[in-house]
Formats: sequence, structure tokens, C-alpha cells
Amino acid sequence: MIRFLTAGESHGKALNVILEGFPSNFEIDIDKINLELARRQSGYGRGGRMKIEADKSQILSGVRFGKSLGTPISIIVENKDWNNWQEKMSATPTETKIEKISIPRPGHADFTGITKYNYDDIRNSIERSSARETTVRVAAGSIAKQFLSNFGIEIGSFVESIGGIFSETDYYSVIMKNVHELEKKYLEIRRKTENSKVRVLSKTHEKMIIEKIDLAKKTGDTLGGTCVIFAINLPVGLGSFVHYDRRLDTIISKNIMSINAVKAIEFGKGFSIANEFGSNVHDELILKNGKISRKTNFSGGMEGGISNGLPVIVRIAMKPIATLMKPLKTVDLVSRKVVDARKERSDTVAVPACSVIAESMLAWSVAELFVEKFGGDSIEEMKRNYENYTSNLSNRVWERFSK
Repeated sequence: MIRFLTAGESHGKALNVILEGFPSNFEIDIDKINLELARRQSGYGRGGRMKIEADKSQILSGVRFGKSLGTPISIIVENKDWNNWQEKMSATPTETKIEKISIPRPGHADFTGITKYNYDDIRNSIERSSARETTVRVAAGSIAKQFLSNFGIEIGSFVESIGGIFSETDYYSVIMKNVHELEKKYLEIRRKTENSKVRVLSKTHEKMIIEKIDLAKKTGDTLGGTCVIFAINLPVGLGSFVHYDRRLDTIISKNIMSINAVKAIEFGKGFSIANEFGSNVHDELILKNGKISRKTNFSGGMEGGISNGLPVIVRIAMKPIATLMKPLKTVDLVSRKVVDARKERSDTVAVPACSVIAESMLAWSVAELFVEKFGGDSIEEMKRNYENYTSNLSNRVWERFSK
């Protein structure tokens, strides 16, 4: 079993994460962690905080000479903005009078947080509920990606829409109808999204979205959107139907829905299958070079909560960010009057960043079940277990049913 635990506040001294359960002896490149952190911070429409922070990770334990030790891995990312917040976020009592926040923002954790935890200052809710926490989740996801790369598993994503603007090409449908499209086009998708300011696959689409973001920024508003996240080269057999909480789709849903502002998730054809005949949504089994394959991937790479060998395809929806520069109405908890909601430094849109964070959570989900199935104390032992399971898998199926 692998697990991780994060700690830290948005304007605290640092964010940190502890990861436990990975095998020893697989390579961990800190530059790859920092690359993922930079990907999270990029994207047209990000706010002023990204100009202050240039996130860099420090590995404090669990890695020696570039390889995992099999012991807990701890990573810290310092908040540069801490220099401006030392008194406001002091861990010890301060004589300086600090203004308490009493005006909650609609759509944020401001009001629910102070109610649940009995705070008398909304700042206490803001700090931990902030999406800044996802910085170290991306660091954890990078470790998971580097681990999975030992087995040829790759994780990717692209932004499908922002502000209701979709591409003329329905790429999501294309990759479901063409079973091996993702394996063939993975590097091309990666290149296009990394060269796009909003992580889309078309320059025309990018231009239209940027115009919409500029309009939202001009009017003091925010935008949400949809992203597609995928994992390729998975073996058959990750997850289980024997317990509800061991299903592959359950694990993925839990981890991705934990991302700030993500409000919906679907696998494969998802919600649209409710409107279809069964004959239009199930993936027919075919024989290809003596092996079982599929005509389509409408199920999103899993059946019965278990990976079926096809790419896992997930689509998610992110709501617009709650902090508006032209704020909605709310209630001041001190004066008890209706007022404009409070402004907090924020982004106009963070959908491109969300797609990167979702990659990390998908990578973690796959790694979690991978370690469970092919467990070993070292990467060498785990590779032996994996190769023993996957070698001639189709032939073993034929043999069992020919007896």
C-alpha cells in the first residue's frame, strides 16, 4: 500500500508531503518533480501569486544518490510569499493587531470552514482550503509517474473546453472510438499541450479561449472548463470488483474529486450512455493477431472496476474560481449586513493547472493499485512480479478455457 499526507497553509512558511510505501531502487529525478511544479503554475489567466512563487522542491528523506530507499519520502516546497505574511501567519502569539476577516465568499470554503471548526477569523479557512495545497500533491504525483514509467505506463491530459468554448474537433470522442489513438498520439498530444498557453490541441481553439479569458478578466469574472486525463499501457487487472472501495473507478474518483473546484467526473462515454441503447455503448471484443482486443473504448479502460488493458480515459469539470473581482453579495458576519464579497488575490481561470493536478491524482491512483497487485520491497522484485503476470497473459487465458 502507498499513501501520502500533505501539510502546510497557502501563506505559511512551506508546504510538505510525506509518501510511504514505494519500493526501493527506482530512479527519482528532482528535475522532473520541478518540471511538474512548473507545469502546474503555467497557463494563461493565472493570477499574481504565480509571479511571486517559482516552486522548487527539496527532497528531505527517502532518496539517496537519485534512487528511492524504500523508506518514507519527504518533500518540501517553500512559499516565497511567506516573507510578506510572517506576522499574519505566525505560529506563535503576536502583539501586532491582525485584521480578522468576517466577509465570506460565495462558492468558497470560507463560511463552511468557520462554522465547522468554530473559527472567529475566515483567514483560518482560507489558508488550508486554498488550491495552493495541490503544489505538493503534484510533487507526489511526479513520484508516482516516475515509478510507473518503469512499467511503460504514461499519464497525460488536455484541456477540452474553457468557458463553454470547445474545439471543432471532438477529440474526446476520437480517442474513445479509435482504441489505440492515445498510444499512437501520446507524444504528439504532449507536445501540443505543452506548447499551448491553455493546454489545448488546436491553435484556433486556443485563440478563441484566450479571447474569452480576456473578457472575463476585463469584467471581473472567472471561468471554468473541462479536461480529459488519461493513462496508457496499463495491464489488465488493476482494481477489483470484490469490494466497493477497491474498484479502479472508485479510487480514481475519490482522488480526482478531491481537487479544489472539480465538480464532476465521468469515465469513457460517461453521462451520455444514459441516453443510448446498450448496443451503442459496450465495447465489442475482437480477435487481433490471436489476442483479445476491442473495437472501441467507450467504457474508459475499465469494466467491473478493473482495468481492461485499454487506456483509462477520464473527463472532469472544474467550476469557475470563487473569488470574483466584481464580487457577488454576501453577509458580513460582524455587521450582519449584506455587502459585497471580499476580494482575495486569485486567478481568472485555472483549468490548465487543474489538468496537470488531475494527471498527478490519476498517476497516484494507478500507482496505488499497481503496488497493491505487484507488491515488492524493491523495484527489481516488483518488475519480476509484473513480468510473470503479464508475459503470455492471453495464452494463459486460452489454456485455462481449453481444459
